[in-house]
Amino acid sequence: MTKIKAGIIGGAGYTGGELIRLLLLHPHAEIAFVQSTSSADQKISDTHTDLLGETELNFAADFSEDIDVLFLCGGHDAARKFMTEHTLKPELVVIDLSQDFRHAAKSKIGDRSFIYGLPELNRDIIKTANSIANPGCFATSIELALLPLASANKLQDEIHINATTGSTGAGQAPGATTHFSWRDSNLSVYKPFAHQHVEEIKESLSVLQADLLSDLVFIPQRGNFARGILASVVVKSHLEASELNDLYKNYYAAHPFVRISEKEIDLKQVVNTNRCFLHIDVNNGQVLITSAIDNLLKGASGQAVQNMNIIFSLDETAGLQLKPSAF
Repeated sequence: MTKIKAGIIGGAGYTGGELIRLLLLHPHAEIAFVQSTSSADQKISDTHTDLLGETELNFAADFSEDIDVLFLCGGHDAARKFMTEHTLKPELVVIDLSQDFRHAAKSKIGDRSFIYGLPELNRDIIKTANSIANPGCFATSIELALLPLASANKLQDEIHINATTGSTGAGQAPGATTHFSWRDSNLSVYKPFAHQHVEEIKESLSVLQADLLSDLVFIPQRGNFARGILASVVVKSHLEASELNDLYKNYYAAHPFVRISEKEIDLKQVVNTNRCFLHIDVNNGQVLITSAIDNLLKGASGQAVQNMNIIFSLDETAGLQLKPSAF
């Protein structure tokens, strides 16, 4: 089988680094180039030091269209700028990991229409797409917690969400709130009620529940760990615990990366994997759905590779059978 030739724009950051790691080990893909303006002509392993001995590639200053799939890993607005400045061949698959094309109102540019790339929501549409807007990390964890309820038209009241992300969620550029001295042994709230993923989540849930009127009360937090998201989602429901578990298990039966746990879950079960683990608790009409993902994998680069697998008719799990560290 001919391997899929992949190119990466913006490969020096966290998502770019994770994508390189995944594609180097992917049985049906090969990396044609990794572009980076800041690190052009330097060894990739000098930036992503864990790749020492894994690749001899250097970062490229520019890109080539002699590829099958192009991953855009730049910061927000960089993807739209790139797509504006370049006319790409129509058959080239583009997967954007920024927020530039996630909303329906902003999903078109030129002749391309970007499809929201959450396989557990849009797998059938993704199969025939040539442009994918990869979901946000918080959005992925929260949407996966709520999609089954939306599919059954059960989201009728306020949705309360508290979710904590690791420091890699802020990107690789250093800042006051990513500095070790500040982050270590610390916990903080940021962007309460107004996080940029709120509208993305509402838009996705409305695909399944068109009459969605529920307010999302979302309180994001910064955690004192490097990677992962643990989200606690509280909704009202008259369904019993057994009914809810059946609803969730049936919805995700055909989706290989989402698992419903009867026991309480923790981050270490999913960190370094493309998995999402969900756990459901019920108490007097209040339902708590706990969702755990790795923000850099299922929340970013792993999901991007999952989308690539679907588009190219590969096994959805190809290159993504990853083991959590556990300890």
